[in-house]
Amino acid sequence: MTSKLDQLREITTVVADTGDIEAVARLKPVDCTTNPSIVLKALGTPMFADAIKEAVAWGKTQGGNPEAVSSAVADRLAISVGAALVKLVPGRVSTEVDADLSFDTEASLAKARSIIAAYKDRGIERDRILIKLASTWEGIRAAEVLQKEGIDCNLTLLFSKAQAIACADAKVFLISPFVGRILDWYKKSTGKDYTAEEDPGVVSVRDIYNYYKANDIKTIVMGASFRNAGEIEALAGCDRLTISPALLDELSKDEGKLERKLSPESRKPDAKVSVDEKTFRWMMNEDAMATEKLAEGIRAFAKDLTTLRTMVQKELQLAAA
Repeated sequence: MTSKLDQLREITTVVADTGDIEAVARLKPVDCTTNPSIVLKALGTPMFADAIKEAVAWGKTQGGNPEAVSSAVADRLAISVGAALVKLVPGRVSTEVDADLSFDTEASLAKARSIIAAYKDRGIERDRILIKLASTWEGIRAAEVLQKEGIDCNLTLLFSKAQAIACADAKVFLISPFVGRILDWYKKSTGKDYTAEEDPGVVSVRDIYNYYKANDIKTIVMGASFRNAGEIEALAGCDRLTISPALLDELSKDEGKLERKLSPESRKPDAKVSVDEKTFRWMMNEDAMATEKLAEGIRAFAKDLTTLRTMVQKELQLAAA
């Protein structure tokens, strides 16, 4: 019997949710996703010591105020992590627009274009990169523009069907609904434990997947943020799943039978709708879980981004001493 991971690969594109170079080389995912937390963790490993030195040396040559230089160096380091991952996967690497720009469409567009330009400077074309944006109204609007420019986007921190519908309307390339964080909220709210089939995060992704397939929506559904292997198995057959190295290892050691749970052929009718800004904001307002987890996720990513910039500031100060 083949492992559950190998069985999963036959029906779902497996993506690694990590910046761990060794894990990616060992587990051989098709794509990789990163975020400020993952970038920060990756830069804490010896593998990126030279990248930090290079970025700091580059930063010393840049003009402008110290805060702007620190931000530019942090961006350069995020690109260094992404570039290292590009060498290891045949598909795409997701790189995130700064979380503190989540409510600023124009600033998000400028940052996204600068990310693509920075990768191009390293010989990496846009067809290897996904620009990752928070699924705020402003982030979705930025993605709509970028998609028209031929820059594919990954809309992250997605917790509701309202967000998924808005992303479909904007014709984004891919969405990342967060399974585990939805489960976290419901467990805390209700005090209950859930089986994989009852898991509110699993149920949410299945609903979004069905809506997309029922309406021939091309946007890719990539389940993310898993708390256990049961959630992954309950979404077997989803377009893509982005999984941590620990859970990839667990699946690789399990030789039980993996049952396909999702397929385009099993879709059920679900009327297509569109959402304007007013409707989107009202639907989010009525969904306490989605509202709270979106805000919490943005804060957490912004905190890690601040930590990265502070680290860079210290390195620049030491280099100037």
